[in-house]
Amino acid sequence: MRAIIIGAGRGSRLMPTTENAPKCFAEIQGKRILDWTVEALKGGGCTEICFVGGYRMEAVRHDYPEFVFRANRDWPDNNILVSLMCAEDLMDRPFVTAYSDILFTPQLVAGLVQARDEIALGVDTDWREHYRPRTRHPPHDAEKVITRGSRVERVHRGIPYEDATGEFIGVAKFGSEGARRLREFYHQRMAKFWDRPYREAALFQKAYLIHLFQDMIEHGIAFGHVDTPGKYREIDTQEDMDLAQTLWRP
Repeated sequence: MRAIIIGAGRGSRLMPTTENAPKCFAEIQGKRILDWTVEALKGGGCTEICFVGGYRMEAVRHDYPEFVFRANRDWPDNNILVSLMCAEDLMDRPFVTAYSDILFTPQLVAGLVQARDEIALGVDTDWREHYRPRTRHPPHDAEKVITRGSRVERVHRGIPYEDATGEFIGVAKFGSEGARRLREFYHQRMAKFWDRPYREAALFQKAYLIHLFQDMIEHGIAFGHVDTPGKYREIDTQEDMDLAQTLWRP
């Protein structure tokens, strides 16, 4: 199983930590976020790590020469969806993708790797507790999901707080067919919406992963899910870093 870490953005809300280093170099409990990420991915069954870089990518190249690298050279002018697709040539076999600013466990990755679904999202079902102490990142900004049985019915920030089953944590698995469908659907939408508004994004190239995921769901493509009750933290602000020093218990 291949892993693709999406780490091109600067993480401006984590300044001054990201002034001279990529966001994934921020340390939680004496270990870089990126090291926590690699530990979780490898512990869950991923044997090859690809890193999509942009801001301060040379630092990651220097410290992690064993990675396969893909560059998002236009990272200031696009977003996480386009960033992931910079590694499209590596989607010729099953893969797990992960945001670079999150903490998660090998158990979640193993569940995704072993899932029979062609596409499956990692979902935190204890997400309300995760947001309770976060004053600078309110729940309305969460990538919330509604699930029914084994399927994801909706993934959208606009899902009402009380209706959400959980939060998509930024880790997802694609089988061979799922990867093919992702690539095909992306190119269909890119051809139609590039330099035009797409879903909630002002331009297609500024879209998030969940914009494409919800579009795919609405077109009948099945998304499964693997749940974790907590065992996840997002590091978006200095407050998140401070909270994770004591609350992250993998």
